[in-house]
Amino acid sequence: MRQLNTQDTDFEQQLTTLLAFETVNDTDLLKTVDDIIAQVRRDGDSVVLGLTQKFDQHPATNMQELELSKEALVAAFEDLDEEVKTALMTAATRVQTFHERQVQESWQYEDELGNRLGQKVTPLDRVGIYVPGGLASYPSSVLMNAIPAKVAGVKEVIMVVPAPKGILNPLVLAAAHLAQVDRVFTIGGAQAVAALAYGTQTIPQVDKITGPGNKYVAAAKRAVFGQVGIDMIAGPSEVLVYAEGSANDRADWLAMDLLSQAEHDRVAQAIFVTTSSEQLDAVAVEIDKALAELPKADIARDSLQNRGALILVRDRAEGMAVINRVAPEHLELSVDDPDSLLGDIRHAGAIFMGRHTPEAIGDYCAGPNHVLPTSGTARFSSPLGVYDFQKKSSIIYCTESGSKPLAKTADILAQREDLEAHARSARYRYQ
Repeated sequence: MRQLNTQDTDFEQQLTTLLAFETVNDTDLLKTVDDIIAQVRRDGDSVVLGLTQKFDQHPATNMQELELSKEALVAAFEDLDEEVKTALMTAATRVQTFHERQVQESWQYEDELGNRLGQKVTPLDRVGIYVPGGLASYPSSVLMNAIPAKVAGVKEVIMVVPAPKGILNPLVLAAAHLAQVDRVFTIGGAQAVAALAYGTQTIPQVDKITGPGNKYVAAAKRAVFGQVGIDMIAGPSEVLVYAEGSANDRADWLAMDLLSQAEHDRVAQAIFVTTSSEQLDAVAVEIDKALAELPKADIARDSLQNRGALILVRDRAEGMAVINRVAPEHLELSVDDPDSLLGDIRHAGAIFMGRHTPEAIGDYCAGPNHVLPTSGTARFSSPLGVYDFQKKSSIIYCTESGSKPLAKTADILAQREDLEAHARSARYRYQ
């Protein structure tokens, strides 16, 4: 795992190299995805079924066999061990409670001319959520995508989840039941994204697609954006852990928090930033110890070697500068008074405050959404939320008297823009 120091003359270049990552930039990948989308648009169900049989070795012989009944979702939930069922219900309740606070309401006001202005907030009609399947089966992704949509008032949530060889994680189906998903199709990849974006004979067209997936899914979401809305182009998972060498810190905790992201993917990113060289060395030792026993040590080791880093900064100000430069998906502040740092943090997807708030809690049951901006996009984007499933319409209602002064202003400005029809349209209202 590489070590960086802000006092190195080439630190900025080293950091730039560390952070460089393109989610979907392979021309062959993009061509493959474009071809799949074109086929799905042209032939619908037959292509979706054929590609699902080909890529997932799914035994289905028709599209009806790719849709799961609501009874199957209920059965999956009822069959869970009580401990697991309770944990899933706790997570779902906490996610719903948090997101209920995000609901935006319509509003109006009357201006000084007696005109009425405002904004109408409306939920989307139908959304599609993509949930990873196979080796990466995440019931938490179901809750994080479907619950905010339902809280927003979305009428219909369509879920797609790949089922290699027809095998599904029952916990994913149980989560779909808890989150009130309306329809579930066992399809994945670019063909699933295309089916949601354009619709097929069986799969309804949606207004927006959310949820993480592999590089084919990410490329397909980018390709269909404009036809439908999307949440984001998600890259590999990231965490940045910041500490200052306090006696209250535990190096084994810090190391495991870094590894909790490194085990996700060989290109996941785990970065440790500290003001203490002794602490940096201690965390490096604990990482090596933990790697000796982790089930996914090979993945985590590759992740740390490929994109991980231990960064030594001179002081807190440099630490904050590095954090804002990275704009991490997950940021842990392992310090005595994390609130004292909050005002300096400008770019982070989610901020985990203090030593007893590991990122893992946020993945499952804290309440805030775990679908977060990656690859530095926290500079301009936000976590998935209820607001992603609502749209806004402006309301403008002018009275006869209130229209006249505004129409004259519009007339003047339209003439300066050389748009005569605009000018006359406004002029008719006050002359």
